Order: sequence, then C-alpha cells, then structure tokens
Amino acid sequence: MEIEQAKKELKEKGFLDIETNEELDFAAEIQKLKKEKNAVILAHYYQEPAIQDIADFVGDSLQLSYKAAEVDADLIVFAGVHFMAETAKILNPDKKVLLPDLNAGCSLSEACEAADLQAFKEKHPDHIVVTYVNTSADVKAISDICCTSSNAKKIVDSIPVDQPIIFAPDKNLGAYINKETGRDMLLWEGACIVHEAFSIDKLLTTHQSHPEAKIIAHPESEEHILKTAAYIGSTSGLINFAKTDPAKEFIVATEAGILHEMQKEVPEKTLYPAPAVEDNTCACSECPYMKMNTMKKLYLCMKHELPEVHVPEEVQKKALIPIQRMLDISSK
Repeated sequence: MEIEQAKKELKEKGFLDIETNEELDFAAEIQKLKKEKNAVILAHYYQEPAIQDIADFVGDSLQLSYKAAEVDADLIVFAGVHFMAETAKILNPDKKVLLPDLNAGCSLSEACEAADLQAFKEKHPDHIVVTYVNTSADVKAISDICCTSSNAKKIVDSIPVDQPIIFAPDKNLGAYINKETGRDMLLWEGACIVHEAFSIDKLLTTHQSHPEAKIIAHPESEEHILKTAAYIGSTSGLINFAKTDPAKEFIVATEAGILHEMQKEVPEKTLYPAPAVEDNTCACSECPYMKMNTMKKLYLCMKHELPEVHVPEEVQKKALIPIQRMLDISSK
C-alpha cells in the first residue's frame, strides 16, 4: 500500500511522498479536511500565496506564537518551518501538531546547536541568555527568555541594564538591538541566509530606478542594508508601515513571500522586492526552507496526519518557560 511505503520513507524524505490525482482540487480538499478534523492552519507570511490564502491565520513569528497559544482546534497544522511547529507543540503539548515537510528548517536555527550554546553559556556564567524564536526546542530549553523581531527591543529593555546578556543566534538582529538600546550584548555568530543575500549595489540601483520608493527592511538584514532604510521592522511591522505611510512605492528588504499579503493590504501601492546578490527567477530573495511546503504536501499532511512534530516532555516543560516569559512581557 502506497501510504505504508510513504510512512517508511518519511524519516528520510521528511514528507509523505504519495501520488495524487492530477485533477484534485487541493484547496477544496483541504477545506473539507479542516472541518472534518477540527483543524486549524497557521501559516507564515513567507509561505507560497496559495497556502497563505487557505490558512486560518497568517502572521509573523510573534503573531503565530500568540495564535498557537490560544487555538482550540484538535489539530494544529503549521505551514512554516520546523522551529515554528515546535513552538506550537511546546505551547500545546496535548494537541497534535503537523508540519507538511519536516526538512523545512532554518539557517538561524541550524547555526546554534544546544550543545554549543551550553558550552558558550558556561564560559560566560554571569550572562543571561536571550534567544531569538528562530531556534530549536533544545536551545529554548536552555534559554532564559525568547524574543522575536517584533518584540526584541521590548524584551531587552525589560532586563536590568547592568545584567550582561548573550543574544543568539542572529548577529544582525542583535547588533540592531544593541544600537537601539545602547546595550553591549554578546552576540552569537548566526545569520539568516535570506537577509544576508541582499545586494547593496542592486538595491541602490533599484532605488535609482524608483527614486520615490521608500526602502523598508527587516532587522535580520546586514547593517549596510539597514542604513538605507526609511523604516526597519518585523514582518508584520513592514506590512503596517506600508499601510500607514503616505508613500505610494516601497522597496521591501525581506523574504519575498511577504509581498503577497502586503499587496492585498495596499492594492493601490507599488511594491518592489529587494534584489539578491545571485540572479534568480524573481530577482528577489526567497527562503528555500519556507518554500519546501506545497499545497500537495499540506493536503497529504492533513489527510494522513503526518508528519507529526514531537517535543520530549522534559524539553517541552523547560522550553515553555522562556516562551511564556516572552509572551507575558509582550502583552504588557
């Protein structure tokens, strides 16, 4: 039976590799499965447009964390990357959490292994550890508090100024927060492959072609990109800025998937993706991990309730503490 073979190959492939009818309407089938299974689909802004359109909630990491903490569905399907699904499982240990492709990882998460961070902590015992939400459950379990790009400044500001901090794993976000807060946090050497792929030369050329366009950038970008920006903010922050700012054109320096939701919010405005160093089909920067999820994988995942994301109970309990601290501080 095809499903049995797919289950055997799941660990190796990361997703259910099953043939489907070419005429199958994935969107319609997914809607049926949502009702049948009392499922909720949470999707990140960087997912492909079709997935964003069928999701029950689309947001950035902080918004998705809040949503994951309050869902009342029996089944949580996370259309995002692995650390996001893990976070949902940490917040909902008694619910089944699915991820269409287990190999949908994150360069930031992969840049910071728990064993390495633990060794680093031991060299700096007077420091507390603030970790970006883009980390594994094991890393969160040895952290003091988590943050997202939306709330990083607020989280750091909540810590006494004389308390030394290790900030991991994003050195670019950490450097930006150091500048914003006047702190001198010890930064982990990690970075997002998407936000480090922007070409400053191409960005300036694009701006010369569209001089009225405002450059807006995610703080995971490198400093030379941030220096050109009229606004720096999280994914949701960038969308809100485009909605409220009077400018009619924007050059957007973050993963190009954001343009789908942003354009829906500002249909009368013109958006340009910030160009990457390497030429590609859209001349913009896309996260290869985020794009691993497809409508077919989402459908098969919901139909067979696999792949499922698991977090060991001991790790879940420890990782919940810094996440809950983050949510509590953010809600004040």
